[in-house]
Amino acid sequence: MTDSAGPERQLLRLLPIGDQLASLPGYVVGILFVMAATVLCELLQPFLHPLNQLMIYLIVVVLAALNIGLKPTVMVVVLSAFLHNYLYMPPRFSVDLQHKEYLAISAGLLVAGCVISALVASARNRAEALLVRESETSSLYRLSRDFVAATDQSAVISAVIANIESTLNSQAALFLEQDGRLELTETSSIFAPDKEQEQDAAWSFTNSRTLEHYRPFVGTFCCLPLQTATQKPGVLAVLLTSRSDCSPKQAWRLLKAFASQTALALERVELVRQAELAQTLRSRQRLERALLNSVSHDLRTPLSTITGVLSSILDEGERLSPSAHRELLENARDEADRLNRFVSKLLDMTRIESGAINLRQEPCDLQDLIGCSLERLERQLLDREVLVTIPPDLPLVPLDMVLMLQVLVNLLDNANKYAPLGTPLEIAAMIDCDYLQLAVSDHGPGVPEGELEKIFEKFYRVPVPEGAEGTGLGLSICRGIVEAHGGRLRAENRADGGLSVILCIPFSTNYPDEVAA
Repeated sequence: MTDSAGPERQLLRLLPIGDQLASLPGYVVGILFVMAATVLCELLQPFLHPLNQLMIYLIVVVLAALNIGLKPTVMVVVLSAFLHNYLYMPPRFSVDLQHKEYLAISAGLLVAGCVISALVASARNRAEALLVRESETSSLYRLSRDFVAATDQSAVISAVIANIESTLNSQAALFLEQDGRLELTETSSIFAPDKEQEQDAAWSFTNSRTLEHYRPFVGTFCCLPLQTATQKPGVLAVLLTSRSDCSPKQAWRLLKAFASQTALALERVELVRQAELAQTLRSRQRLERALLNSVSHDLRTPLSTITGVLSSILDEGERLSPSAHRELLENARDEADRLNRFVSKLLDMTRIESGAINLRQEPCDLQDLIGCSLERLERQLLDREVLVTIPPDLPLVPLDMVLMLQVLVNLLDNANKYAPLGTPLEIAAMIDCDYLQLAVSDHGPGVPEGELEKIFEKFYRVPVPEGAEGTGLGLSICRGIVEAHGGRLRAENRADGGLSVILCIPFSTNYPDEVAA
């Protein structure tokens, strides 16, 4: 904001008593200027010709034009012309209207003074307008900068209220439409709109018109509806006090601009929110399609096999040899097991996402856990060698044996699918401070570095090898169970080829926050 004394009073501050003069009315300062010029002319009267004394008054007129405004300067011009004619044009102490040259001198002083005053006033008005525009532009820039940084509705509201408080030194409140009603959303810390002011805001919102009225000892209360081409989000209410540095016209201009920018910012935030919701909906639809495709494929394949086996037995049972009959039944059993595993994974994933996992932890022997998992996968592993490395002094670990058995089975089954035939799987355990680290490794193709975290996402599968079967849920289930134990699960490529999936479980059941995260 500009100096309250006005730019026309700035030169006065350069004088020794400039501060005192700048605080006086313009007409009083003009009279003082004329008196000072008269005193100076009296002192120099023995040495100067009357025409030279006229220059002193002309200098005073210029100083007045630069400092005290147009109307006081016109008074200085008239008073200077009169005093110069009265005091210094012969005969002294009389106004001579008969000599044309005296009239021409006085008229010249009047014309020159008025022209100088008008030119200076015009330049000063332009300077004041530029200062006002600069101040308004700076205020709108700060508001726009805050709006750009705002990512939600509350940030937009806080930004506009803070800018009104700092720019206009006034209080503000924002009313937003919610479920068809206008609700007070946020206010300045020392401003609490009363019922009458809330009714004014409701009237402004309903009629889409600005409202302004003055309350004695309080200030001017005004309401500006927030409107865009497509929305009417609410009303901006402002209590303008006498402490504001802006003129009423300038304050009103700024408030209109603030209201317009606030409406656009709220609309932008709402459009961004709707776009995010639409993106979430599209992602959910894609996930549902992927789930349906995966479910339909993984269910249809074993069901088709089982149906085909049963049809063959029913139709050709008497003509089938005992070996062929047994082979068909084994195929049906394998597909039924596969179907059972798939349905179990879907149910497990549903339990994990709903937070329905209840841990039943008790001290467990890691050797028992590994042995049970290898026994369950005996038919899948066939003749594949599994190398197990366990420290001899490994203590018991608090685990939910059933859930952690499922984790280890999933990890081994995943490694078995991607490991080339004839290569071993490796299970290695070690103690790292207060944590147990258990790594399941293979000698397969590994995973691209950029996809090491993606393999724990639902339905994500590494595209190679092409013949590997699976639903893409196993590792997701493993991570959910391990994190429920307060541990971590990560994957890393081995230096000599292959992939290691490492789970880290604390020995204590009092899990630190950083591990649980």
